[in-house]
Amino acid sequence: MIQKALQYLVGLGEAKEHTIHGDTYSDKELYRVDKLLRMAAPIEMNILTSLVDYIKAHIDTMAEKMIIQVVSPEEVRLFSQLNEKRCRETIVKVEALIPSFRYEHFIDHESFCISVQAKFMDDPATDKALLLKFAGTVEQGSVAEYGDDGVTQKATVRQGIASKTDAVVPNPVKLRPYRTFTEVVQPASDFIFRMKEDRGITCALFEADGGAWKNAAMKNIKEYLEFELEGYQDQFIVIS
Repeated sequence: MIQKALQYLVGLGEAKEHTIHGDTYSDKELYRVDKLLRMAAPIEMNILTSLVDYIKAHIDTMAEKMIIQVVSPEEVRLFSQLNEKRCRETIVKVEALIPSFRYEHFIDHESFCISVQAKFMDDPATDKALLLKFAGTVEQGSVAEYGDDGVTQKATVRQGIASKTDAVVPNPVKLRPYRTFTEVVQPASDFIFRMKEDRGITCALFEADGGAWKNAAMKNIKEYLEFELEGYQDQFIVIS
C-alpha cells in the first residue's frame, strides 16, 4: 500500500526530460492525446441497391476518392480516404441477408428436402431436381438396400409388397444455393451428398469446391457495382 501511494504521488509531478548520451528520455510514462476524431457511425444496409442509391443521391459530402471494398460474399463497405491521422472513416456497411443452411451436418430427411427447395435456386443446369427426387423417394424403413461407391449413391426403395425401384444420385452434385447478395448471380458449385439411416433418415451436403465459390461471388459483386456506378468510377474505386 505504501509503495503504491508513493508511486501515485510521484506520478502527480510534472514530467521532465533528460538527455543521456544524446538521447532524450522522460521520467514519466506519457500517453498521446489526440483531438476527438469526428467519425460518423456507418450506415447499415442489407442490399447492394441501397448502397448504389445512396451514392447517386448525393446525400452526404464525399471525398474526391472513395473506396468500395467487397470484404466477402456477404459484406461490402464504403470507406473514405486516409485523413491526416492516417485513419479511414467507414461510411456504409452492407451485410447480405442469407438464408442459413447447415452444411456438413446431417439433418432429418424432411427438413433437408424443405431447405433444399427453399434455399437453393431452381436451375436446369444443376442437380437440384435429381437430388430432391432421390432424397424425397426415401422414407424411414423403406430402404431395402443402400449402396455408396464414393461416386454414386443408390437406394433400392420398396414400392409395394413385391415391387422395388432404384433411386440414383451422382456425386458430386452441382447446386446453386443462395449464399450472396440477391442482386448478383449466385455461384454454382459442387457438393458431396450423403444420406444415412440411424434413428430415422438423415441427409447432409459437404462443400467440394475448396471455397472457389467465394471468389466467384466477390467477382460478381464487384462487376455489379462497377456496372451500376458507371460514370462514378473516377470517384468510387471498387476493390475485392
